[in-house]
Amino acid sequence: MTIALRPSEARGHANHGWLDSFHTFSFAHYYDPAHMGFRSLRVINDDVVRPGAGFATHGHRDMEIVSYVVRGALAHEDTTGGKGVLRRGDVQVMSAGTGLRHSEYNGSRQEEVRFLQIWILPPAEGLPPSYDQRAIPEADKRNRLAVIAAPDGAGGTLPLHQDAWVYASLLDQGATVTHKLAAGRGAWVQVVDGALTVNGSAMKGGDGLAVEDVERLDIAAQADSEFLLFDLA
Repeated sequence: MTIALRPSEARGHANHGWLDSFHTFSFAHYYDPAHMGFRSLRVINDDVVRPGAGFATHGHRDMEIVSYVVRGALAHEDTTGGKGVLRRGDVQVMSAGTGLRHSEYNGSRQEEVRFLQIWILPPAEGLPPSYDQRAIPEADKRNRLAVIAAPDGAGGTLPLHQDAWVYASLLDQGATVTHKLAAGRGAWVQVVDGALTVNGSAMKGGDGLAVEDVERLDIAAQADSEFLLFDLA
């Protein structure tokens, strides 16, 4: 059994003025060979972008990119024709594949936007690029685990090429959920806000937890909490 906490204060941090970003795993100028990812999960950046600012058009290849909006408005445009403004509860999945270019801007001139930028390694290089986005109602996440992305869009969720299932949850204080892990799979729990215990391990906002060789995760909210759970081959 392996349960390893990644404390929020141990993450990499970069403040560019227009962007304040915390890196759970090595990213850009932050490099830690002990934290290069977990299984196919390669990047979790907790980004806050100032009003009117953002990431100008740039390219990616061979990566599955998931954006989970916590607050504010995130304006997206890419070379697959994908375009829109995402708000709280909205999720987007981009498969960069053979290559695409995109931009992400704060869609508001008054308020910050906070979102989690997540990169998942694809199972192969050279896949066709694609884009999709969905609104996930808060009721679907309230005191339960809601699948927001899954292999080939299983169950009508956003599609991933990788064998990775991404869940989101909003737990009221005192509420609990459980998640069973199949043999040989691992899980990563990322707390967006609040306070949890996972199999007895205490977690706070920004903390991550790697879990392997465990049959079941028992997750309890010590305060109103929001978190993501990654079930990974």
